[in-house]
Amino acid sequence: MFYIKHGTDNFTIIDCCINENSENILEEIKKIHDEKTITRFILTHPHKDHYTGLTELHETLNILNFYYVKNNIELTESDDSTTFEELKKRDNVCYLKKDLKRRYMNEDGNNIKHSGINILWPDIESEIFKEELEKCENETKTGNINNISPIIKYSLENSITCMWMGDLETEMMEKIYENELVDWPEIDVLFAPHHGRTTGKVPTDILKKTNPKLIVIGEANSENLDYYENYTHITQNSCGNILFNCENNLVEVYVSDGNYAKQFNSYEAETIDEYNEMYKIGEIEV
Repeated sequence: MFYIKHGTDNFTIIDCCINENSENILEEIKKIHDEKTITRFILTHPHKDHYTGLTELHETLNILNFYYVKNNIELTESDDSTTFEELKKRDNVCYLKKDLKRRYMNEDGNNIKHSGINILWPDIESEIFKEELEKCENETKTGNINNISPIIKYSLENSITCMWMGDLETEMMEKIYENELVDWPEIDVLFAPHHGRTTGKVPTDILKKTNPKLIVIGEANSENLDYYENYTHITQNSCGNILFNCENNLVEVYVSDGNYAKQFNSYEAETIDEYNEMYKIGEIEV
Protein backbone atom coordinates (compact mmCIF):
# COMPACT_ATOMS: atom_id res chain seq x y z
CA MET A 1 0.00 0.00 0.00
CA PHE A 2 1.30 3.41 -1.01
CA TYR A 3 -0.16 6.80 -0.40
CA ILE A 4 0.73 10.32 -1.53
CA LYS A 5 -0.23 13.25 0.65
CA HIS A 6 -0.01 15.87 -2.06
CA GLY A 7 0.95 19.49 -1.53
CA THR A 8 -2.23 20.27 -3.45
CA ASP A 9 -5.75 19.46 -2.23
CA ASN A 10 -5.34 15.81 -3.30
CA PHE A 11 -4.77 12.47 -1.60
CA THR A 12 -3.85 9.37 -3.61
CA ILE A 13 -3.80 5.74 -2.45
CA ILE A 14 -2.24 3.06 -4.67
CA ASP A 15 -3.31 -0.52 -3.86
CA CYS A 16 -4.00 -1.85 -0.39
CA CYS A 17 -3.08 -4.92 1.61
CA ILE A 18 -4.47 -4.22 5.06
CA ASN A 19 -4.36 -7.36 7.16
CA GLU A 20 -2.25 -6.38 10.15
CA ASN A 21 -2.44 -3.27 12.29
CA SER A 22 -5.51 -2.29 10.25
CA GLU A 23 -7.00 -0.02 12.91
CA ASN A 24 -3.95 2.27 13.04
CA ILE A 25 -3.52 2.26 9.26
CA LEU A 26 -7.15 3.17 8.63
CA GLU A 27 -7.06 5.87 11.30
CA GLU A 28 -3.99 7.42 9.67
CA ILE A 29 -5.55 7.23 6.19
CA LYS A 30 -8.85 8.67 7.41
CA LYS A 31 -7.12 11.64 9.02
CA ILE A 32 -5.41 12.62 5.77
CA HIS A 33 -8.57 11.95 3.75
CA ASP A 34 -10.49 14.37 5.96
CA GLU A 35 -7.92 17.10 5.30
CA LYS A 36 -8.23 16.85 1.50
CA THR A 37 -11.02 17.66 -0.94
CA ILE A 38 -10.06 14.98 -3.48
CA THR A 39 -9.21 11.38 -2.55
CA ARG A 40 -8.57 8.75 -5.23
CA PHE A 41 -7.86 5.04 -4.97
CA ILE A 42 -5.85 3.36 -7.73
CA LEU A 43 -5.89 -0.43 -8.05
CA THR A 44 -3.00 -1.58 -10.22
CA HIS A 45 -4.41 -5.06 -10.88
CA PRO A 46 -6.86 -7.47 -9.24
CA HIS A 47 -4.57 -9.81 -7.34
CA LYS A 48 -5.61 -10.42 -3.76
CA ASP A 49 -2.45 -8.95 -2.24
CA HIS A 50 -3.28 -5.64 -3.93
CA TYR A 51 -6.89 -5.31 -2.74
CA THR A 52 -6.95 -7.07 0.64
CA GLY A 53 -8.72 -4.74 3.05
CA LEU A 54 -10.54 -2.86 0.28
CA THR A 55 -13.86 -3.36 2.07
CA GLU A 56 -12.56 -1.82 5.29
CA LEU A 57 -10.95 1.01 3.35
CA HIS A 58 -14.18 1.75 1.48
CA GLU A 59 -16.22 1.64 4.69
CA THR A 60 -13.78 4.13 6.22
CA LEU A 61 -13.47 6.57 3.30
CA ASN A 62 -16.46 5.93 1.02
CA ILE A 63 -14.22 5.76 -2.07
CA LEU A 64 -15.68 8.10 -4.68
CA ASN A 65 -12.80 8.20 -7.18
CA PHE A 66 -11.86 4.66 -8.17
CA TYR A 67 -9.26 3.98 -10.87
CA TYR A 68 -8.33 0.64 -12.42
CA VAL A 69 -7.40 -0.97 -15.74
CA LYS A 70 -10.71 -1.97 -17.27
CA ASN A 71 -11.16 -5.74 -17.21
CA ASN A 72 -13.73 -8.47 -16.65
CA ILE A 73 -11.49 -10.91 -14.83
CA GLU A 74 -13.40 -13.25 -12.53
CA LEU A 75 -12.14 -13.16 -8.95
CA THR A 76 -12.43 -15.62 -6.09
CA GLU A 77 -15.44 -14.52 -4.08
CA SER A 78 -14.72 -12.59 -0.89
CA ASP A 79 -15.86 -9.40 0.83
CA ASP A 80 -13.02 -7.49 -0.84
CA SER A 81 -13.70 -8.83 -4.34
CA THR A 82 -17.39 -7.98 -3.88
CA THR A 83 -16.42 -4.41 -2.95
CA PHE A 84 -14.16 -4.27 -6.01
CA GLU A 85 -17.04 -5.31 -8.26
CA GLU A 86 -19.30 -2.69 -6.66
CA LEU A 87 -16.74 0.09 -7.19
CA LYS A 88 -16.31 -0.95 -10.84
CA LYS A 89 -20.01 -0.30 -11.45
CA ARG A 90 -20.01 3.27 -10.14
CA ASP A 91 -20.83 6.00 -12.64
CA ASN A 92 -17.64 7.94 -12.00
CA VAL A 93 -15.21 5.00 -12.19
CA CYS A 94 -12.10 5.88 -14.20
CA TYR A 95 -10.22 3.48 -16.47
CA LEU A 96 -6.44 3.74 -16.42
CA LYS A 97 -4.86 4.06 -19.84
CA LYS A 98 -1.89 5.74 -21.48
CA ASP A 99 -2.13 9.55 -21.61
CA LEU A 100 -5.34 9.62 -19.55
CA LYS A 101 -6.43 13.18 -18.79
CA ARG A 102 -8.43 13.65 -15.62
CA ARG A 103 -9.35 16.73 -13.66
CA TYR A 104 -7.45 16.94 -10.38
CA MET A 105 -5.29 13.93 -11.30
CA ASN A 106 -3.24 15.79 -13.93
CA GLU A 107 -5.36 18.82 -14.81
CA ASP A 108 -6.30 21.76 -12.59
CA GLY A 109 -9.95 22.49 -11.87
CA ASN A 110 -12.26 24.47 -9.57
CA ASN A 111 -9.34 26.25 -7.89
CA ILE A 112 -7.71 22.90 -7.07
CA LYS A 113 -4.25 22.16 -8.48
CA HIS A 114 -3.68 18.74 -10.00
CA SER A 115 -1.86 15.90 -8.26
CA GLY A 116 0.97 15.33 -10.76
CA ILE A 117 0.00 11.76 -11.64
CA ASN A 118 0.28 10.56 -15.23
CA ILE A 119 -0.37 7.15 -16.77
CA LEU A 120 2.31 5.87 -19.16
CA TRP A 121 0.77 2.41 -19.78
CA PRO A 122 -1.39 0.51 -20.78
CA ASP A 123 -1.87 1.52 -24.38
CA ILE A 124 -5.29 -0.11 -24.70
CA GLU A 125 -5.03 -0.10 -28.51
CA SER A 126 -1.78 -2.06 -28.43
CA GLU A 127 -2.08 -5.66 -29.64
CA ILE A 128 0.40 -6.66 -26.93
CA PHE A 129 -1.92 -5.40 -24.20
CA LYS A 130 -5.14 -6.60 -25.84
CA GLU A 131 -3.75 -10.10 -26.25
CA GLU A 132 -2.69 -10.30 -22.59
CA LEU A 133 -6.02 -8.97 -21.35
CA GLU A 134 -8.00 -11.37 -23.54
CA LYS A 135 -6.03 -14.32 -22.17
CA CYS A 136 -6.81 -13.15 -18.62
CA GLU A 137 -10.53 -12.81 -19.31
CA ASN A 138 -11.25 -15.91 -21.40
CA GLU A 139 -12.35 -19.27 -20.04
CA THR A 140 -8.89 -20.83 -20.23
CA LYS A 141 -7.41 -18.14 -17.93
CA THR A 142 -4.03 -18.53 -19.61
CA GLY A 143 -3.10 -14.87 -19.18
CA ASN A 144 -1.06 -13.34 -16.39
CA ILE A 145 -3.01 -10.77 -14.36
CA ASN A 146 0.28 -9.14 -13.35
CA ASN A 147 0.76 -8.04 -16.95
CA ILE A 148 -2.28 -5.81 -17.15
CA SER A 149 -0.70 -3.55 -14.51
CA PRO A 150 -0.33 0.15 -15.37
CA ILE A 151 2.84 2.23 -15.34
CA ILE A 152 2.24 5.30 -13.18
CA LYS A 153 4.45 8.37 -12.96
CA TYR A 154 4.21 10.89 -10.15
CA SER A 155 6.18 14.09 -10.50
CA LEU A 156 6.34 17.12 -8.26
CA GLU A 157 7.52 20.44 -9.65
CA ASN A 158 11.10 21.16 -8.55
CA SER A 159 11.16 17.91 -6.60
CA ILE A 160 10.77 14.16 -6.92
CA THR A 161 9.70 11.92 -9.82
CA CYS A 162 8.58 8.39 -8.95
CA MET A 163 7.34 5.43 -10.97
CA TRP A 164 5.14 2.47 -10.09
CA MET A 165 4.69 -0.54 -12.38
CA GLY A 166 2.33 -2.74 -10.38
CA ASP A 167 3.37 -6.36 -10.82
CA LEU A 168 4.49 -6.19 -14.45
CA GLU A 169 6.80 -9.07 -15.26
CA THR A 170 10.05 -8.91 -17.18
CA GLU A 171 8.87 -10.46 -20.44
CA MET A 172 5.98 -7.99 -20.71
CA MET A 173 8.27 -5.04 -19.98
CA GLU A 174 10.63 -6.24 -22.69
CA LYS A 175 7.77 -6.32 -25.21
CA ILE A 176 6.70 -2.81 -24.22
CA TYR A 177 10.26 -1.53 -24.60
CA GLU A 178 11.03 -3.32 -27.87
CA ASN A 179 7.85 -1.96 -29.46
CA GLU A 180 8.53 1.59 -28.20
CA LEU A 181 5.13 1.80 -26.50
CA VAL A 182 6.22 3.99 -23.56
CA ASP A 183 8.18 7.24 -23.43
CA TRP A 184 10.44 6.36 -20.52
CA PRO A 185 11.15 9.35 -18.24
CA GLU A 186 14.18 9.88 -16.03
CA ILE A 187 13.08 9.24 -12.46
CA ASP A 188 14.36 9.56 -8.92
CA VAL A 189 12.60 6.61 -7.26
CA LEU A 190 11.48 3.33 -8.82
CA PHE A 191 9.14 1.08 -6.87
CA ALA A 192 10.34 -2.24 -8.23
CA PRO A 193 7.57 -4.17 -10.00
CA HIS A 194 6.32 -7.50 -8.66
CA HIS A 195 7.60 -6.58 -5.19
CA GLY A 196 11.18 -6.70 -6.46
CA ARG A 197 11.04 -10.37 -7.45
CA THR A 198 13.35 -11.67 -10.17
CA THR A 199 10.23 -12.41 -12.25
CA GLY A 200 9.62 -8.66 -12.39
CA LYS A 201 13.22 -7.54 -12.87
CA VAL A 202 13.20 -4.31 -14.85
CA PRO A 203 15.16 -4.84 -18.09
CA THR A 204 18.55 -3.15 -18.33
CA ASP A 205 17.46 -0.98 -21.26
CA ILE A 206 14.60 0.49 -19.22
CA LEU A 207 16.86 1.08 -16.23
CA LYS A 208 19.29 2.97 -18.46
CA LYS A 209 16.47 5.15 -19.78
CA THR A 210 14.89 5.89 -16.39
CA ASN A 211 18.17 6.05 -14.43
CA PRO A 212 16.61 5.77 -10.93
CA LYS A 213 18.57 7.17 -8.00
CA LEU A 214 16.84 4.78 -5.59
CA ILE A 215 14.99 1.50 -6.11
CA VAL A 216 12.50 0.38 -3.46
CA ILE A 217 12.22 -3.40 -3.25
CA GLY A 218 8.95 -4.63 -1.77
CA GLU A 219 7.97 -7.41 0.58
CA ALA A 220 8.59 -10.92 -0.76
CA ASN A 221 10.70 -13.92 0.22
CA SER A 222 14.33 -12.85 0.06
CA GLU A 223 15.34 -15.80 -2.13
CA ASN A 224 12.94 -14.52 -4.81
CA LEU A 225 14.24 -10.94 -4.87
CA ASP A 226 16.54 -9.20 -7.31
CA TYR A 227 18.63 -6.58 -5.52
CA TYR A 228 19.47 -4.49 -8.61
CA GLU A 229 23.25 -4.59 -8.50
CA ASN A 230 24.88 -1.21 -9.19
CA TYR A 231 21.75 0.69 -8.09
CA THR A 232 21.08 2.13 -4.64
CA HIS A 233 18.17 0.26 -3.08
CA ILE A 234 16.27 -0.23 0.14
CA THR A 235 14.22 -3.31 0.97
CA GLN A 236 10.91 -3.21 2.80
CA ASN A 237 11.57 -6.63 4.31
CA SER A 238 14.36 -4.99 6.31
CA CYS A 239 13.47 -1.33 6.70
CA GLY A 240 9.71 -1.51 7.33
CA ASN A 241 7.55 1.44 6.35
CA ILE A 242 9.16 4.10 4.14
CA LEU A 243 8.41 7.81 4.02
CA PHE A 244 9.64 10.38 1.51
CA ASN A 245 9.47 14.03 2.52
CA CYS A 246 9.30 15.77 -0.87
CA GLU A 247 8.87 19.41 0.05
CA ASN A 248 11.92 20.61 -1.90
CA ASN A 249 14.71 19.40 -4.17
CA LEU A 250 16.40 17.55 -1.32
CA VAL A 251 14.07 14.62 -0.61
CA GLU A 252 14.44 13.16 2.88
CA VAL A 253 14.11 9.38 3.23
CA TYR A 254 12.80 7.81 6.44
CA VAL A 255 12.18 4.20 7.51
CA SER A 256 10.35 2.71 10.49
CA ASP A 257 12.91 0.09 11.55
CA GLY A 258 15.40 1.75 13.87
CA ASN A 259 17.90 -1.11 13.81
CA TYR A 260 18.00 -1.03 10.01
CA ALA A 261 18.42 2.74 10.05
CA LYS A 262 21.49 2.70 12.30
CA GLN A 263 23.70 1.45 9.46
CA PHE A 264 23.32 4.80 7.66
CA ASN A 265 25.47 7.85 8.38
CA SER A 266 22.39 10.09 8.21
CA TYR A 267 20.61 8.10 10.94
CA GLU A 268 18.32 10.35 12.94
CA ALA A 269 15.21 9.45 14.93
CA GLU A 270 12.25 11.73 14.40
CA THR A 271 8.57 11.58 15.22
CA ILE A 272 6.94 12.50 11.91
CA ASP A 273 3.39 12.57 13.22
CA GLU A 274 1.22 10.92 15.84
CA TYR A 275 1.28 7.61 13.95
CA ASN A 276 4.88 7.23 12.87
CA GLU A 277 8.18 7.32 14.65
CA MET A 278 10.55 7.25 11.69
CA TYR A 279 14.30 7.22 11.24
CA LYS A 280 16.02 9.38 8.68
CA ILE A 281 18.52 7.40 6.60
CA GLY A 282 19.47 9.86 3.89
CA GLU A 283 18.50 12.33 1.21
CA ILE A 284 18.01 12.29 -2.55
CA GLU A 285 19.05 15.36 -4.47
CA VAL A 286 16.58 15.85 -7.33
